[in-house]
Formats: sequence, structure tokens, C-alpha cells
Amino acid sequence: MIDFNNEDIQELISKEWIVTNGIGGYASSSVTGTNTRRYHGILISSANPPLERMLMVSKVEERIIFSNREIRLSTNQYPQNFYPEGYRFIQSFERKPLPVTNFEAYGAKLSKSVFMVHGSNTTIIEYKNTSNIGYQLWLNPLYAGRDFHALLHERDNYDYYTAANDRFQAVYPSHGADPVFFRHTAGTFVKGPTWNKQLTYYIDQERGYDCTEDIYSTGYLSCMLAPGAVVHLVFSMDEEMMEKNPLELKEQELKRLKGLVPENVHNDFLADLITAGDQFIVKRKSTGGYSVIAGYHWFSDWGRDSMIALRGLCIATGKQEEAASIIRTFLEYLKEGLIPNRFPDYKDDLPEYITIDATLWLFISVYEYDQKFNDKEFLQSIYPKLQEILDHHIKGTMHNIHVTEKGFIAGGENGIPLTWMDARINEYSFTARAGCPVEIQALWYNALKIFVHVSEKLGEAVSTTITDLTVQVKTEFERAFWNDECYLNDLVTEENEADPTVRPNQIYAISLPFRLLDKEKEKMVLDNIAENLVTPVGLRTLETYHFKFKCSYSGDVWSRDAAYHQGTVWPFLLPEYLMAYLRVNDHSDDAKRKVQEHLKALKKHFYEAECLHAISEVFDGIEPKEGKGCIHQAWSVSNLILLLINENLEI
Repeated sequence: MIDFNNEDIQELISKEWIVTNGIGGYASSSVTGTNTRRYHGILISSANPPLERMLMVSKVEERIIFSNREIRLSTNQYPQNFYPEGYRFIQSFERKPLPVTNFEAYGAKLSKSVFMVHGSNTTIIEYKNTSNIGYQLWLNPLYAGRDFHALLHERDNYDYYTAANDRFQAVYPSHGADPVFFRHTAGTFVKGPTWNKQLTYYIDQERGYDCTEDIYSTGYLSCMLAPGAVVHLVFSMDEEMMEKNPLELKEQELKRLKGLVPENVHNDFLADLITAGDQFIVKRKSTGGYSVIAGYHWFSDWGRDSMIALRGLCIATGKQEEAASIIRTFLEYLKEGLIPNRFPDYKDDLPEYITIDATLWLFISVYEYDQKFNDKEFLQSIYPKLQEILDHHIKGTMHNIHVTEKGFIAGGENGIPLTWMDARINEYSFTARAGCPVEIQALWYNALKIFVHVSEKLGEAVSTTITDLTVQVKTEFERAFWNDECYLNDLVTEENEADPTVRPNQIYAISLPFRLLDKEKEKMVLDNIAENLVTPVGLRTLETYHFKFKCSYSGDVWSRDAAYHQGTVWPFLLPEYLMAYLRVNDHSDDAKRKVQEHLKALKKHFYEAECLHAISEVFDGIEPKEGKGCIHQAWSVSNLILLLINENLEI
């Protein structure tokens, strides 16, 4: 819970919340109700789940009127000031199990909670008079009806109009557009169309984007709330939701949230991580199966992120149906031995296959799925696809991905980045890493070993090509990648030129199921990472003394992308490092105590900073205190769940 005794508005609006609906939609804002980025809103719907997201309802402004007083509870930012300053009347904000804002003004108290209906583009706001006096509540919904990447302006000639009956309204952003339906359970709606102009989103401004917007109002709701009385506002893209009971829908959602946590989980932090992690698991309309949103607010479902994240989100937590479905979803889009690295935002666009590692990560997920569920029937059903993947890699596939003379996987052409270090603007790649990246060889070796494991389990014969490759990669790896400074080169070319840059990618030679080094060398790798890359909240992507190191992830798009993998700290790498550390130290009690101590900073971030009950995408490379980038990143949360469950840790 956040206490609002501190009236520093800049600090307060830096804290955000998000709730989701399981099909790509969400509701999100700052804890003051001030929208600080274009992606904030009460109802962001998904027209083609989990994508084609539209910001339909921006916010609801509130006033309390009693005893000749009119108290504005909302807070907006404009180019020159904040107005009104309703945050001064907020007493507290709670995030668990739902976002709840508690107001108090001159003896009048109001509680506001927000939730979404799972599986529906529906947001419900509940207002409850928690004081012992009655008052008039004035509520003004503000509409957008735009792509969630865009901004709205009155000059754009949006043609809003409203159709209403005695039960609800249908608000149309323009002729031919899908309406958002609006229902209120008490009070009288007063028509009064108007524009609220030049709302300012300071985070967009900091990120180098346009940052002002005009939002439309069709009128306001006025209702008398006696002590203990409640009024619900229902916003939905589904007309049938207008007939549903909001109280019943709230009870359903609370029951669903409670049921997300396995009965054997008694650690509150792990329970909250699992609940937060469920927000990434979504239904994909095109397949009828599950997928994983890489991060909120703006990411879609990405192959690499999904294969990494489902290990903690689904496999470790026992969600067998979801895990199997996610793997099948991506295999359904297999093309020339590659799964998509990204599904596009819009249905008419084709999936992208610009990846060398996403498909190899799928093998890791398959192996961990097998270890958890022992589902032979599932393995049998996907076995031909696994064989197809290896066949394409061996004979060569897109983006010059091929097997080298030493058995390694190489790839890359025209400066196109294929690994997770994929920042690029137009044709310029900041970390192309063409050749044989170290983590790709670890993943390739594991893919070969896992295929052999699955084949033996199913009684399938394995070709000598694959068995010979497995031995060859193991034999050649240390010769090619181990350097005189006692750590692993980040990259080796086919011409045997080595890039000894200290990066975190070498950790995967230790943390993945099948290892490539002896324990003594593993300890040296860990020492190198600890000395150069480890921070309290994640691993740096580049050593600090390298000439390309960027200490801050900030500024415009170019500045941020230039720093993205050149020193910026990524939280998802920290659990990977800590799992490797525990493995090398035989999971001793002393090692576990050190890991538990190290995780305290991420726990504090999860509960108290940036997006509450979430873990950010990145932090600055130097003094990584403030979460940046995406506010809620799937693999940041997932890998922490994986570590805590697999090692039975309590933080």
C-alpha cells in the first residue's frame, strides 16, 4: 500500500499499475489517476486477440459535491501545470488483489477499484462511499477510440456520436467504427459533449515522442451516494456485458486471481509474482491457443520471449495446458525451420522470422516441459516439427543460418541482428553479432542433446549426423570460445576471429540443462560476470570500461537503442546468473543465503517502484535504480518465478 502523506506529485505519478484481460487488452494508469503516457487508459481493447489494440476509454474524472463544496478528485497534467490537483485528496493506493484508490476530502471518503473481465474487452470501475455522510458523485468518462500507439487531437475530425437506450450507451468514435458500450448502475447521465485539450504525457516527452492529446467527453454522470452505497461503471466492446451483474463479475475475477496460485505456494512474494505473471498469458485468436505477451504496454507475442518466459509462467507453475498450447502456437507458424520472432500488431501483416535463437529456446522449453509433466503423447505430436527444425538448420535456412565446419551454428547477413541483442534503426544495427555468438552455441548444443533425449524416450532412431554434431560441438566449443583471460568470448567468426567483449551471453554455457565446461572453468566465467556485469537488479549487457558502454538508458529512440545492449541492465538475466551460481556451488545453504540476499532489491522494485507488482524491462547501466523501458516484462517476472520454484527459495 502507498501512503500519500508525501505530496511530491512527480514521485507519485512515476508509480503505475496495470490489470489485463487475458486476450491482450488492459487498463493502466499512474496511482494518482494521471495518465503519463499514451498507453495509459481505462479500456485498451484487443480487436484481434492478443493484438490490434485500441485505446477506447482514456479515464474517468471524479468530483464529490456536498455542503456547498465541490472537490475535484482527478489529476491531469497540462503543458504548464497540473490541474486539478486531486492527488492531494488521495489517502492511499493498494494494488492487491485489485487496484484500489482511497480518497478523503473534508470528511467525505470514496473508494475506487478497477478490474477487467477475463476473456472480454471489458473494464469495470467500482466507486463506494466509505464515509458516514452522503454526497453527490460526479463522473465524467473521457473517450479516445484510437490505435494505442497514436495520439488523438480535435483537429483530426473525429466524428463522435452516441446511441442510447434506457439501459446503456454506445459511443462511436466515428461512422463505421466499433462502439464502446457504457453502462452505469446508478445516477443520471447528463449530455454535454466537449473536448479536454492538451493533456500532457511526460513519459512520452522524456522518450522523445509527441506528448499532448485531446480527449472527448459525451457528458457526465451524476448520482447520490449514501454511506456504504456503490455505483459501477461498465465499459465494454461486448454488448452482452451490459446485461451482466458487475458485483458477480468482480467476485468471479477475485476467485480467478486467488486460484492462480498453486496450493503448495505459501511464500507471498512468489504468490504475487505468479499472479503478476499470469497477465502475460493470453489467448491468440488465430490459433485458438495460448501465447505470451512479451511485455506491457506495447509489445506483442514474441517467439524468443515466449519460449524463455513460459518456463516460469507455465511449466514451473504446473500450467500444463497453457505450456503445451504456447509451444504448439509457435510451431504452427514454423517456416523453414524457424518459429516467428514476432507476431505483428495488425492481422494483415505477416509474422517476422528475424531470429537465430527463438527456435532453439523452444527446445529448452520442450525439455523442461518433459521433466515437469512427462507427457509422452505431447512429445510424439511435436516430434516431426523438432526433426524439421534440425534438418533445416543443418542444410541451412533463412538469414544465412547454417552449420559451420566445426558444427557451430552461424548466421547473419546485411547487418541484420538475429540474437536477443537486436536493437536496430532502419538499416543500422547496434549489436549485429554476425557469426557464431556464444549463447547460440550453448542453445544449439542443448537443442541437439534434447532432440536425442526426446528421440530415445519415444523409441525413435537418431541419425549419425545429429549424434556426430552433438559430440563435435562439445569438443570444439571450449577450443573456440575459451580465451586467455579465463572467460568465454562473446562471438567467434567462421574465420576463427574472436570477440572477447565481456557480455552476459556466456552465462548460458552454464545455466542451460546441458553444460559445455568443466566446473573450474564455470567458476571462472561466473567470477568474470560478477566482477564486470552483476548489479543488484540485473546484469549489464556490456562491461563498463568498453568504449561502447552507455551508462544511461534515456533520451530519444536513437539514444535508447544505442544503449539497449551496450551496458543497460536487464533483470531477466539475474535469475539466470543466480541459477548458474547455485548449480556451480552445489546448491549449498550458504549459496542460497547469498542468492536470497541478492534478490531483495528486485523484490523492493516489484512492490514499491515504477509499475507496482511488476518488474521493469531494463535499468541504467550505472546506478540502476529506476526501472525503464517496458513497465512489466514477461521474462523479468518469469525467470524470477523459475528461480524461486526450482530452488525452493523464500525472499
